[in-house]
Amino acid sequence: MDKVEVLGVYFDNVNMNEAISKCDEMINGDKSNLLVTPNPEIVMKAKEDLEYKEILNNKASLVIPDGIGIIKGANILGTPLKERVAGYDLICNLLKKYKDGSKSFYFWGSKPGIAEIAKKNLEAKYPSIKIVGVDDGYFDDEKKEKIIAKISELKPDILLVGIGFPKQEKLINSLLDKNIFKLAIGCGGSIDVLSGTVKRAPNLFIKLKIEWAWRLIKEPTRIGRMMVLPKFLREVKKEAKNKKA
Repeated sequence: MDKVEVLGVYFDNVNMNEAISKCDEMINGDKSNLLVTPNPEIVMKAKEDLEYKEILNNKASLVIPDGIGIIKGANILGTPLKERVAGYDLICNLLKKYKDGSKSFYFWGSKPGIAEIAKKNLEAKYPSIKIVGVDDGYFDDEKKEKIIAKISELKPDILLVGIGFPKQEKLINSLLDKNIFKLAIGCGGSIDVLSGTVKRAPNLFIKLKIEWAWRLIKEPTRIGRMMVLPKFLREVKKEAKNKKA
């Protein structure tokens, strides 16, 4: 697949259907894979965390442009990406695709009880779906090893890990050689949304590509994190200018 670089992070230039097809290929393969969903915050984190950058660029099997800021950044750099591929939407598509129980899921993340609610919601929506286990994202080393042992026994096809970046990607990377899942996705807050405890932006916000504004309205304390976006765009414009020089 074609790659597009945005501030040192290489994105797969795919649309949603191509991303789903690639996921299906990995799930039916014979090794463990990592899928990452970088937004501008993640890209900026990778600039300062070289271990994280190495995982994104050399360990991940699929890197999708989750944030609209990434799409804008790629356009400014003159190397456009096909479309935004939101991680949450991709996950929902995979849940729907395998609702017949042909592939299994495991949810690891969020506050205690939230992953269980997400599991029940999905089982009500898709009675045949196969969610083989859940665990919350609060754990010490001892609990982590017990969770890994459980995952190793159950061998889910798709593992969702929602404990925040870069922790979730670093954790998944540490498990790749164990070959205890087919595809693991660093999913951020997706488990919260699947549980219904956190509401996704209304369709109007999504269509206007301003989901960030909805999140800021709902969580004003995110303002500090939101300030990364203008910094990201300044860095992109600077790089674009240097390319033209």
